[in-house]
Amino acid sequence: MSVFFTLRRSLFGKCIAAGLSFTALALPLAGCSSAKSDNDVLCVYNWGEYIDPDVIDEFTEETGIKVIYDEFETNEIMYPKIAADPSQYDVICPSDYMISKMITAGLLSELDYDLLPNAKANIGEEYYEQSKAFDPTNAYSVPYCWGTVGILYDSSRVDEEITSWDVLWDEKYNDEILMQDSVRDLFAVALKKLGYSLNTKDVSELEEARDLLIEQKPLVQAYVVDEVRDKMIAGESIIGVIFSGEAEYTAEENPDLVYVIPEEGTNVWIDSWVITSESKHKEAAHKWIDYMCRADVALKNFEYIYYSTPNKAAVELMDEETRGNETLFPDLSQYENMEAYNDLGAEYDRIYFDLWKEIKSA
Repeated sequence: MSVFFTLRRSLFGKCIAAGLSFTALALPLAGCSSAKSDNDVLCVYNWGEYIDPDVIDEFTEETGIKVIYDEFETNEIMYPKIAADPSQYDVICPSDYMISKMITAGLLSELDYDLLPNAKANIGEEYYEQSKAFDPTNAYSVPYCWGTVGILYDSSRVDEEITSWDVLWDEKYNDEILMQDSVRDLFAVALKKLGYSLNTKDVSELEEARDLLIEQKPLVQAYVVDEVRDKMIAGESIIGVIFSGEAEYTAEENPDLVYVIPEEGTNVWIDSWVITSESKHKEAAHKWIDYMCRADVALKNFEYIYYSTPNKAAVELMDEETRGNETLFPDLSQYENMEAYNDLGAEYDRIYFDLWKEIKSA
């Protein structure tokens, strides 16, 4: 886990590493360093367990392009590797704030949308609008998955409707609260409760959030990551901060678990496909991105990884119950103060981290 951000990808036991395709494992950790500058090969770098492995094989079968597929655990592990040599990979799937950082550093290529008809036709315009927060002209990225951060609670043990982050400071839930063990996700909760931006650079606001989190600390059962879903399913906790995709899985395992987006607002994140500035296989890279934007492919990936798809054509293929799932496909227009994380720069990364250490050591 990164010291700044937390891994938010997992498959909740749906699959195991042994289920990965041979293609995906054929050349682990090879990168594209030794690959020739042709378009019969493609080097992809993605989050762990963030694609249906069959899709990789099917892409190769349809296009004849051999895929060298590697995985990363956090944006912060991925970034220095690409910064050191952008030619190692062709296609990457970073998160919003990291895309902004990579654009500024000159690590990404502009996309040729003439080669991306599915991306133009199938990705909802609202997701391109949301992406402008980190890719102002949509020149570098195509949305792949998105989601929110909210509160998961056990309705069989809570006698009230939860609508606010305030509940995480309610003493009647002492030792039953789970918080994210992640700098930005932890501070986002306190900052939103206080009415501030989760991208604030105002040190006084950050110190106020720190004090609020220290005040809350005696009530917290644990600061965790993936364990939120496990503990909530098992009934070991009553309330937790969780990502929407994981919340949907927990509700399937335990129908008493309810996910809400707090009224003060929260983080809306988008992970997107990008092409590196020194990709040796840009034609193949465009074919990959456009293939991932095909409706049937996007649907297959959605059914495998549980995170919401921005692919409107794929959503139309879903049954009515899935399309109407408010956890996976909330109407964001009914909420205020929804924000993507911005890249704050090294100075403020350090400030957030130092304040986080004060909370953990308090």
